Amino acid sequence: MNILQEIKENRSIAFFARIYGKLAALTLIVCALLRIVLLFNPQTVDTSFSAIEWIEIFGIGAINDLCIITIAYVFIWLYMTLCTQAKYRRPWGYAIFALLIALFCYTTFADNILHEYGSVAPLIGSLLTALVAVIFGIKLFFERARRPMTVFGFGLLLCIYVCVIVFNVISEYVFWDEFGVRYNFIAVDYLIYTNEVIGNIMESYPIVPMVGGMLVVTAVIAWGMFRRDFRRVELFEGWRWKAIVSPIYIVAALAAFALVTLNTRLQQTPNVYLNELQANGVYKFFDAFFKNRIDYKQFYPTLDDREACQMIYAEYGSTGDNLRHITSEGEEQRPNIVLITLESMSASFMERYGNGEHLTPALDSLCRQAIVFDNMFATGNRTVRGLEAVTLSLPPCPGQSIIKREDHADMNSTGRMLKQQKGYSVTYFYGGMSYFDNMKAFFGSNHYDIVDKENYSPDEITFANIWGVCDQDAYNKVLKTLREKHRAGGQPFFAHVMSVSNHRPYTYPDGCISISPTEKVRSGGVMYSDYALGEFIEKAKQEEWFDNTVFVITADHCASSAGKIEIPLEKYRIPALIYAPSRFEPQVVEKVTSQIDIMPTLFALLDMEYDSHFYGRDILAEDYPERAFIATYQDLGYLEGDTLTIMSPRNANSRHGLTDGVKQYSVRKISDSEYDMQPVETVDEELVRRAAAYYQTSYLWN
Repeated sequence: MNILQEIKENRSIAFFARIYGKLAALTLIVCALLRIVLLFNPQTVDTSFSAIEWIEIFGIGAINDLCIITIAYVFIWLYMTLCTQAKYRRPWGYAIFALLIALFCYTTFADNILHEYGSVAPLIGSLLTALVAVIFGIKLFFERARRPMTVFGFGLLLCIYVCVIVFNVISEYVFWDEFGVRYNFIAVDYLIYTNEVIGNIMESYPIVPMVGGMLVVTAVIAWGMFRRDFRRVELFEGWRWKAIVSPIYIVAALAAFALVTLNTRLQQTPNVYLNELQANGVYKFFDAFFKNRIDYKQFYPTLDDREACQMIYAEYGSTGDNLRHITSEGEEQRPNIVLITLESMSASFMERYGNGEHLTPALDSLCRQAIVFDNMFATGNRTVRGLEAVTLSLPPCPGQSIIKREDHADMNSTGRMLKQQKGYSVTYFYGGMSYFDNMKAFFGSNHYDIVDKENYSPDEITFANIWGVCDQDAYNKVLKTLREKHRAGGQPFFAHVMSVSNHRPYTYPDGCISISPTEKVRSGGVMYSDYALGEFIEKAKQEEWFDNTVFVITADHCASSAGKIEIPLEKYRIPALIYAPSRFEPQVVEKVTSQIDIMPTLFALLDMEYDSHFYGRDILAEDYPERAFIATYQDLGYLEGDTLTIMSPRNANSRHGLTDGVKQYSVRKISDSEYDMQPVETVDEELVRRAAAYYQTSYLWN
């Protein structure tokens, strides 16, 4: 009873609780407002929630938010706990100061983890340790400065809390506006590339007014809520109240972490928007951070390895790691090959597939002159997924793309096959800095020469934004390089070109299309990307090598992957065509096809014989099995016939049946841009077995 009475009457404990209460109230209010705003965002295509679901969105959502602010309160707990005069007494003050100086020297000059991370991390680490050492030194040697500096530090800490809460609301809205979900693995991935991401934000949004407004709002809120609390730092003194509060807070923080983790695990309804709206973005970010690599065999439906391998061997007539020799009855052809992967080019942007805005006249025209695959599905929703698909011809792996992983050298890529087995020169062209998304390391270690922004002379750049040079400049560089290769003679060339302009901030040279670049809208990015592609093809027709060249044109992924279910098919449908007017007659292929099939189909058209490890198949073959592999960073989809099977990660420590955690949807195509997808009552286990065999063996072998 004495302890309870002291807790009740102790002014320091009451102050500690009051600050927490104010921050918790602010968090609950702004997060509730954010959920309301997200409900009316264009990316949120469905809000037909039941009464119980509305309660989940705002009720469980509030619990999640409260858990996060409880965990985040750790910095104020630490600040109050460490605020004591005792640490400045001899000899402890001098010892601590010496340790802080040593930490600064280590962070700044030694080879440590921050330098391995790269980017601005070493600079931030150096500045932070220097700041802590300087502040402690001033307080140590100038006793009169201690209280005002403590007051200032506490006030600054409270302002930072308010600023982070406000900033997070804004950034979550921006992320939802782009992807239709809370923070996920994409946000973690982008954190690594601070230069490009910050530059993209600077060019996409009126950042100065936004930041200015955010700082004004922060100042107003912080002053209104805490103006009477800044100076009460004398309440930080003493150890007894800290001995009472600290274990209580630690238990509360651990309980909050367990509860928000449990809530997130339970947010697995078929309605993605319901799951995302009740979630907390900060937790989702850190959850994704620790899940960037996912062990397939630990988390997904698994067959016996031998059984899975035998199923793939029977499917492909292969051995080992899916090795077989591809034969042909015709005479082999070795023309030049130009593979173009268009940034974020959804099929839904094209007039061919029902769009009436006339955004892609060049691409629509090329489709009428090419072998076009009208039901092609991308493997994922990131550029690295598209590059992985067309380069390695593999089903997507859970977690990070193979391109982003460390063990990616000397893989069985299309470039390696063409170079080592067919004598091609192989080049990857990118208009930006190819270190982004690890492209330089991946393509460089897989036998590609690389031409990126570093290889451009100043006179070759007429327009650029944070992502790189405009598509016109990039295509001109491709033409110049291929012209030189052709004149050098001796080898056919394979050029893989990745475009960049159809990406936020959607800026491009003025005067090319009817949409001004100052509008910074997606439709402008699409139209300019199409314009630059059409111009490139027209210029290529003037080159000596054109008649002996095959152009493969597709997209890396769609512009958005948001939908009511985990994998909405219409958000993965991409254009795909093979264009060589002097070589192939136009043809329309209606089969359901996968992005991994594009290059094997081309090789079959050219009657190439080669050793293959590809999971992709010849689409035009009579025995082609219509299927597609479609995935997010953790949900693995397999479309076969009229059924979409989705395998999601499940508790690794529990025993599962093959179909546990597996969802299947009956698929009916309503129009060129819409699919009706209804959950099936009974999961088809045979489809799950095939899906598992594909994904499991690809994971084992690659």
